[in-house]
Amino acid sequence: MSPGAALARIRLNPHSRAVQRDLRNATDMHRTLMRLVPDQLGSSPRQAAGLLYRLDVTDTFSTLLVQATALDPTRLPDDYGHTDVKDLTPVLNALRKGLAVRYRIVVNPVKTERLPLENKGRRGKRLALTGPDADQWWARRAHQAGLHLTTALPTPVAAAHGSDAGTAAVRHHLVRYDGTATVTDPDALTQAVLAGIGRGKPYGAGLLSLAPATTA
Repeated sequence: MSPGAALARIRLNPHSRAVQRDLRNATDMHRTLMRLVPDQLGSSPRQAAGLLYRLDVTDTFSTLLVQATALDPTRLPDDYGHTDVKDLTPVLNALRKGLAVRYRIVVNPVKTERLPLENKGRRGKRLALTGPDADQWWARRAHQAGLHLTTALPTPVAAAHGSDAGTAAVRHHLVRYDGTATVTDPDALTQAVLAGIGRGKPYGAGLLSLAPATTA
C-alpha cells in the first residue's frame, strides 16, 4: 500500500482580501497554505508535511490544488473559497507499469550556470530554461519519475513573485505541461507525486496530477 496523501481543491473567492494578497505574493500564499498542515514539524516543515500546491486559472475562476500528508481546511481564512478534500491513496495504489495516464504539472525548469575553472568551488547562477530546453528538462525529469511521455503540451504561466519583510524579492519562472504518458516505474512515480518534482515548490511548482487516460 502506498503512503497516504490528501488533496484539497479550493475554488478561490476573488473578493477575499486574503486571496487577493496571496495571488500577488507567493510568499504570502505559502504562509497561508502552511496553516493547513500540523504545527511543530521541525526545521523543514513544508518538506515534512509534503506540502505542494498549484494554481489552475481559467477565464471564469481560479482553483488552488493543495497536497500534503494531512490537511485541515478549517484553518483557512473564512472567506477564502469553497474547499473539497479527497484521499489520494486509491490513485497511488492504482499505479502499475504500463498504465496510460493523463498528467498536469507546473514546473520551474532551470539549470546551473557553468563557471570557468578558476571559479572552482563556487556555484553558478540558476538560469531559467525556455522553449525546447525546458521541454527537454521536463522529459528528463518525467523519465526519472517513472513516466514515459507520449505527449507534452507546454503553456507559459505567470511567474511566481515572492517577498517578505527584510528579504530580497524572488521571481520563479514557471511552465505548465499537460499531456499523456505511460507508467514505467510505479514506485518512482509514487515518490515523485508525494515529494514533487524540481525546484520552486514553495512557489507553486512541482505538484504532479495524474488520472487514467481515456480511450476513444
